[in-house]
Amino acid sequence: MGNTDTKLNFRKAVIQLTTKTQPIEANDEAFWEQFWSESVTCVQDVFTLIPATEIRALREESPSNLATLCYKAVEKLVAAAETGCPSQREQQTVLNCVRLLTHILPYIFEDPDWRGFFWSTLPGQEEGEGDSPPLAQSLIAATCDLLFCPEFTVATSRKTGPDNPEDMGTIDSCEYIWEAGVGFAHSPPHNSFHDQNRTELLKLLLTCFSETMYLPPVADAHVVPNQWIQFFTSTENRHALPLFTSLLNCLCSYDPVGYGLPYNHLMFTDSREPLVEVALQVLCVTIENDSNSQPVSVDGTSGGTAMDQTSDSGGTDNLFLNYLSRIHREEDFAFILKGITRLLNNPLQQTYLPGSYKRIQFHQELLVLFWKMCDINKKFMFFVLKSSDVLDILVPILYNLNDARADQSRVGLMHIGVFILLLLSGERNFGVRLNKPYSVRVPMDIPVFTGSHADFLIIVFHKIITTGHQRLQPLFDCLLTIIVNVSPYLKTLSMVASTKLLHLLEAFSTPWFLYASATNHHLVFFLLEVFNNIIQYQFDGNANLVYTIIRKRNVFHQLANLPIDHSAIAKAMTKRGKKFAAPPQDTHDPQTMEGAQPALEAEPGTLKVTLAATPRIDKMTERSAPDENHQPQESALEEKTSAVQPRNEICSHESDQEKCSSSQTEPATSPKNKSSPKLEKAKCLSSPTKTPSITDHKVSSQTESKQIHIPKSASSGAASWVASPEWVQSWKQKLPLQTIMRMLQVLVPQVEKICIDKGLTDETEILKFLQHGTLVGLLPVPHPILIRKYQANSGTTMWFRTYLWGVIYLRNVDPPIWYDTNVKLFEIQRV
Repeated sequence: MGNTDTKLNFRKAVIQLTTKTQPIEANDEAFWEQFWSESVTCVQDVFTLIPATEIRALREESPSNLATLCYKAVEKLVAAAETGCPSQREQQTVLNCVRLLTHILPYIFEDPDWRGFFWSTLPGQEEGEGDSPPLAQSLIAATCDLLFCPEFTVATSRKTGPDNPEDMGTIDSCEYIWEAGVGFAHSPPHNSFHDQNRTELLKLLLTCFSETMYLPPVADAHVVPNQWIQFFTSTENRHALPLFTSLLNCLCSYDPVGYGLPYNHLMFTDSREPLVEVALQVLCVTIENDSNSQPVSVDGTSGGTAMDQTSDSGGTDNLFLNYLSRIHREEDFAFILKGITRLLNNPLQQTYLPGSYKRIQFHQELLVLFWKMCDINKKFMFFVLKSSDVLDILVPILYNLNDARADQSRVGLMHIGVFILLLLSGERNFGVRLNKPYSVRVPMDIPVFTGSHADFLIIVFHKIITTGHQRLQPLFDCLLTIIVNVSPYLKTLSMVASTKLLHLLEAFSTPWFLYASATNHHLVFFLLEVFNNIIQYQFDGNANLVYTIIRKRNVFHQLANLPIDHSAIAKAMTKRGKKFAAPPQDTHDPQTMEGAQPALEAEPGTLKVTLAATPRIDKMTERSAPDENHQPQESALEEKTSAVQPRNEICSHESDQEKCSSSQTEPATSPKNKSSPKLEKAKCLSSPTKTPSITDHKVSSQTESKQIHIPKSASSGAASWVASPEWVQSWKQKLPLQTIMRMLQVLVPQVEKICIDKGLTDETEILKFLQHGTLVGLLPVPHPILIRKYQANSGTTMWFRTYLWGVIYLRNVDPPIWYDTNVKLFEIQRV
């Protein structure tokens, strides 16, 4: 009953504040004290007892009262930061001020006339010496002080209390870093009270930084960095280093499984998870806000030996970026990578007891952090790629991509996963690591297969393209670019993955699809480049792919003989607007993995946020080669590229000092039963007669017919664009078919002869023959290996900003900090 009375008193104070026509004096302490007294004991009370309509009414009709309320709340925090708030009553006052500001700030930001308000000064300080800090700086500084306040947010070995408080002005917060890890060896005992207080303070900081959400998604609005974040990450914040370290270490040391007892998360409250989640969000938004200014000098005491004195980021006045770029010790990289992989793999853990393990929900923010880590600190990315640990990142990414492919509310998750793989695929070591056998059996609705992580990647990508929702079509270029980048290093593709690749080519090379858009033919070029890379550089181990190409050789002949006259184009385009079904394959998919659940569409009513447009693949990548010392060559798809003639060897082992396997261009002994027929030009090779022994027997790894959904905007293309014979001819003549046609000329007669001579009816003997074959001296000169590396630009920067804040908006529902406010960065929609 008493609790109800106190809430009623708080509600009366709110009504009085919003209905009084005359401004309430700032020195009326008895009135203002009602807002941070012990009347309210949780953040939910503040959000419930102060409705959005009343905050807006206060802003419009009694602006001076709203200003005074904010001033007084910040004053209380500043005073508490100076004294250390040793008593329980003072701590409760701090928490209520924090909750009040967390609730009010978004309504300040949504009105352009109010955004500059917090960059004014506290009342009574205007007549000082003229160097009073703005209200925003006072708020940030006080909040950071309070995050290292003994007995409130950190523990101390000294006896403190009302009679013996810690001197907050001289405290060395580096001694109070929250968790062991990067640059800090001591692990303080966990205290749920401290965790809860840290969480509320960090929520306030995150709310301060959220001014970004109220700027429209146009370049001009985001040229100037967020000044809240700019101050927080500047040298003016004396706690910048211990805060950065505390946030990072808390995240990377968190283990949601704990002691591993089944259902332990249902028996005990985990105070650490909310802290870790908001810490991760604060980390992400602070390192995303880069002003690209001149470098800031940081003395040796700031980073100790944990951080290199040279910056990979090219210099910035954002200390969080600076610290992140200068981490260089391998033990720190191992700690960070282990923490991220542990959390990313958490939802994949399976037991015989359903729901027995606690599952985290902040995997999207984790992916953003990993992305930024790799982008900002290249030493970290090379550390990730130099061992097979990168596969512990790959598996959960592919799991999430497969799981989210049918859910329109998770389009952003699909993009961030693909962007990370695009970034990693630009490095040779990533392609090499993919050859490791895939033994992890995560339940997924994909065919059961035996093969490598490369097979896993290709099978999942095929599933996304053939069964994902329509909004994923802009990602097709990225998905195929990733496969192109890794293809020169793929030693042994399985029959399942080989069939999937050929099925994609068969689908994308249909005339209707090719003529439906000005860019659809690029997908065919990407796939042909994949086949050429494997044939030229990894022929020996890829009998499955070679065999599948032979079986599906009609696809290549149809491409070579693609009709380009007006009537043929018109006939193909009569299918415009119809549902585009990919060509059927021979037999059904192998059994789906045990325990797999199909990808589900979003539940009706699910909220989603709009995303900035994704730049085209040519805007997101720059073309380079594995060996930059060679001169550029010309690509079949792009007139000018940075490709080079590859080395005569392709390195495919684990260490950097490994021996290299011999190139396919080196001499080798041909099997005695192989002959080299007189070769004709590949483009003149006519479509062969169907051979029962090659094409009609059962292949266990084939899949059933799939449908590829093409959005109307993609199928119709630009309103003024229509496919013409000249346009088709312009790219048809550049199709890189010569290597594949030459291979077919050599191998098809030989395979047919073996089938006839031995009466073969299954693939085993044919594959055995192909495994011992060679095309040395019979193929064209090896083409250059072309790697398309991710290149940041203004478009991708805005996409990431929109995506990150959209995730934060949707994830913060308790309390619902931004739900009733008019954000401008994105739109909120219901599925």
